[in-house]
Amino acid sequence: MSDSAVSASAKGASFLILLQIGSRALTFALNQVLLRFLSPEILGASVQLELYCISVLYFSRESLRVALQRRADGVQAVVNLSYLSIAIGLPLTFLLAKLYLRTEVPLVPYLLESLAIYGVAAVIELCSEPAFVAGQQKMLYKVRASAEAAATVMKTLATCGVAFWASRQGREVGVLPFAAGQMAYAAALFLVYTTRMALTASSENFSLLPKWLKSRSENDSKSEQYMLSLFSRPLLTLGLSLSVQSSIKYVLTQGDSLLIATLASLQDQGAYALSSNYGGLIARMLFQPIEEASRNLFAKLCASPSAPIAPGTISGNDKSNQDQPSPPANSGIKQAHSTLVIILRLYTLISLPLLSFGPYLAPIFLSLIAGRQWTSTDAPAVLATYCYYIPFLAINGVSEAFVSAVATNTELYAQSVWMGAFFAAFAGGAWVFVRVLEWGAKGIVAANIVNMACRIVFNMAFVRRFFKRNGEAFEVLTVLPGAASIAITAVAPSVIISTTGMFSQYGVMGDLVRIGGIAAVYAALL
Repeated sequence: MSDSAVSASAKGASFLILLQIGSRALTFALNQVLLRFLSPEILGASVQLELYCISVLYFSRESLRVALQRRADGVQAVVNLSYLSIAIGLPLTFLLAKLYLRTEVPLVPYLLESLAIYGVAAVIELCSEPAFVAGQQKMLYKVRASAEAAATVMKTLATCGVAFWASRQGREVGVLPFAAGQMAYAAALFLVYTTRMALTASSENFSLLPKWLKSRSENDSKSEQYMLSLFSRPLLTLGLSLSVQSSIKYVLTQGDSLLIATLASLQDQGAYALSSNYGGLIARMLFQPIEEASRNLFAKLCASPSAPIAPGTISGNDKSNQDQPSPPANSGIKQAHSTLVIILRLYTLISLPLLSFGPYLAPIFLSLIAGRQWTSTDAPAVLATYCYYIPFLAINGVSEAFVSAVATNTELYAQSVWMGAFFAAFAGGAWVFVRVLEWGAKGIVAANIVNMACRIVFNMAFVRRFFKRNGEAFEVLTVLPGAASIAITAVAPSVIISTTGMFSQYGVMGDLVRIGGIAAVYAALL
């Protein structure tokens, strides 16, 4: 069972990574052309609309998605429960739109029309949720890869197509290209998911529509597990318990967008959006697929430990329990341990060259692809700072995936409380960096680093406790690179700075050759 789960998750992660690389490559190429037609103000307004759509989708489905991954109550049970996401999303779309219009709305063309389109697109995307959760339960990662690839391509083509048409016609369409792209994305996602999973549902005897799970006339104990003969009570209870945590997590993950929208000008918002999009490219292409596949894998591997312990009986402060002999770890726990160590080790190795060379290559990279109107903003400096943030983002992603996959309800509640404290640290750091030190958008990135560092410390403490009580030792030091690797990583920036000016007569290409040569020596030593 564990080997098949690992194999399926590895294949799933591979499909998702290939999907991200292919779709992001196309998106990246077309967006570079698109940036030539946009001002920072238009991009800043599109970020606000994107935040609106993300908020609707997140609060409608996130807690239910995590709950469905943690329990295996049958495909039909998760399909039925997924319709609650649609029921939540419909009123939430109107409510959040009303709240957004009460704020200081940017004065850009077609903003209200675009807001309406984003709302409809969010509802359409939620309608693909039954097919999505069915595919996740069946571990049909190819279906997800094909759906998201088609949706991403359609979004890019629609966005660029409207922008190019408006430019040729000499029309000012504001944020309408982004709204068209979002609608194309939602429609393609719905069509591909529904058509692909409808065939699977027909062959495997389940339905993508709600279906009775128990007859209302039955009075046995099993019928009590279902509410209205449709919804699994354990799944529904778990989803509700995760909703508070998901709300706090939303504030933490989207806190930078909320703060930048509150504290920064529209032009600064556009510069920050550009920097975070480029800075998060690695995270979206590589780290996010691994995080999603590993969460599903950890939940399956750790679902039935050999010596199960009642929820909440062991905590970080319960020394009497910690002193008791640990039970021997079963094969699933051992597999989860080795998988987590491998992923964390890989992430730390990837982080080393990123920390050494990323901040110096970022401004050069931006000057080559974004145009002069962007290099004159704070975007190069923000992108350079973002390079320090990416390793924290990666390590937190996979460690938090493990926590969400194996934690009990009591432990998830404790995590929610700690996340509230982490948000306080994040908000306090943002105020110091942005208001006191006047770092602008760079301050938001710095505050995010503080936030992620706090969450990583919590996650690693949980991981150690979990493996200890299941008979497997987990040492954080085993995932760190060697001393020599850390030493050359620390020295590399000094070498880059000391060689500044060499080949300056060749401009940007000279800088690329200089830093590339240092990187080659660094790679050989590493």
